[in-house]
Amino acid sequence: MSDALAVVIVTHNAAAELVGLAGALLGELEPDDEVVIVDNASSDATVTLARELDPRIALRETGANVGFAAGCRVGVNATAAPLLLFLNPDVRPQRGSLARLRAVAGERPGWAAWQPAVMLEDGRINTSGGVAHYLGLSWAGQCEQPESELADAPHEIAFASGAACVIRREVWLALGGFEDSYFLYGEDLDLGLRLRLSGYGVGVEPRARVTHNYEFEKGPRKWFLLERNRWRTVLGVYPAALLALIAPALLLGELGLLAIAARDGWLTVKLRAQFATIGGLPQTLRRRRSIQAGRAVSAAAFAAALSASLENPNLARLPRPLALAQAAYWRLVRLLLRSAEPSPVSIARAAGQHRPEDR
Repeated sequence: MSDALAVVIVTHNAAAELVGLAGALLGELEPDDEVVIVDNASSDATVTLARELDPRIALRETGANVGFAAGCRVGVNATAAPLLLFLNPDVRPQRGSLARLRAVAGERPGWAAWQPAVMLEDGRINTSGGVAHYLGLSWAGQCEQPESELADAPHEIAFASGAACVIRREVWLALGGFEDSYFLYGEDLDLGLRLRLSGYGVGVEPRARVTHNYEFEKGPRKWFLLERNRWRTVLGVYPAALLALIAPALLLGELGLLAIAARDGWLTVKLRAQFATIGGLPQTLRRRRSIQAGRAVSAAAFAAALSASLENPNLARLPRPLALAQAAYWRLVRLLLRSAEPSPVSIARAAGQHRPEDR
């Protein structure tokens, strides 16, 4: 079936979640769908439970905690269905959600990836699609807003949440999927922006719903990975013209984040992330060359997916004058990009590629 799903679930000590996920998932499957649990060296009963859940669920053990991104790759390689559905073990598909997600494949041929509306257990929104600021910061769109704020119809977003998203297998293989070296956090932003750089659309189908037992857990390890991976994405994915224009803002933003980190007690972690970014520059630049070789849109078109809003629930709100200044700066950057670069059609033709609507 052209709309069959390969459901990939990466686990690490997720025994408490598996029975609930299986109960919600199995009734939504079609005969040609596949389900694989990839376990990253759990020390609890995850593996035992996974073997006993249902004959339709396959199990792959990595033998080590290789991270979310690499675990997803193991799951993709163990399946064959044309649509990849990644689900966190603490996600519960609501009735009819998989049918609606698979329908998007035919309804939105220009989309390479899409997500459902991810809801909190109390009925509020967890994410209606990822928001990406031009400094590389990202967060869950409409987080903790009431369900009534959801859009009525599918629409494009900056990137799809790794907690629950569909990606076309052929595009996953062509672009290399999630970046293994990220380990955890930010790999969904990175892939979403690479999809956009290659001319694909990314969207949300708000009529498909999943429930997520989610809580933002702050800690040194998370802040380190968020900051290191943010810089790897900015330096690897952003077109050169965009990087040159926002370089002053990146520098000022970094100084601001250092001040926030010092105030909130994670300055050492922030500095470690900076050193890791510098130490990893050779690898990042090699990766950048490969990514930019596949660019099919102008820097201006790529920038259209980025936001000047800084309504990040995990960071302090900027003073209004500063917020207005950085938004004005972004408007200027986009104006300069539009006036300086060729159209997406010209770039796509020069690269021998097609625009998304032609795919």
